[in-house]
Amino acid sequence: MSRIGVVTFPGTLDDRDASRAVRLAGGEPVALWHGDADLRGVDAVVLPGGFSYGDYLRAGAISRFAPVMSEIVDAANRGLPVLGICNGFQVLTEAHLLPGSMIKNDHLHFVCREQVLSVENADTAWTRDYTQGERITIPLKNQDGQYVADEHTLDELEGEGRVVFRYQDVNPNGSRRGIAGISNARGNVVGLMPHPEHAVEPGFGPDGAKGPRSGTDGLRFFTSVLSALVG
Repeated sequence: MSRIGVVTFPGTLDDRDASRAVRLAGGEPVALWHGDADLRGVDAVVLPGGFSYGDYLRAGAISRFAPVMSEIVDAANRGLPVLGICNGFQVLTEAHLLPGSMIKNDHLHFVCREQVLSVENADTAWTRDYTQGERITIPLKNQDGQYVADEHTLDELEGEGRVVFRYQDVNPNGSRRGIAGISNARGNVVGLMPHPEHAVEPGFGPDGAKGPRSGTDGLRFFTSVLSALVG
């Protein structure tokens, strides 16, 4: 059974949700502590959502220097699959595993909604169980969710197919070009603002085609990486 590490920083909120998502997908979640420079031999890593270190200084900026991150950066550069969700996405940009940055939502308010996304790239380690162009619904909750980058970087992301998810129907935070998630060039590192771990189990996810709270579109993030690890 593949072992998926889930990192806990001070202020992390969704580590247990991410661990449950891994378990529901068929993997073994492994708790990783921010202060330990040890990945415990995991096969992939999830950086979950929350407000690491209270988001003091800048969202994700302090976490970037946590001992576990030095190990994650090195392992990611060697090909380890890494998923950053919300605050985890912010940490990945601060650690320079992904380009660009996250700033306050353009309306300067916290947003919490069920968000429709289009799958722009189904070839990453975390999206292979989706189809390109598919529309999925994933919960979104953030305050510093506006993705920004210079035009050259945005053009590069678009040209290399590294925009993985794009907001549909509404851009909830003013992100450039409606970008909701991106990957590195290799496709093993993915970051996104919406929370797939909150859409993995009937009765607890967003509304879906089968009725209220029936949406499970997020589960395939976790089945995808398990497939990638064995395939």
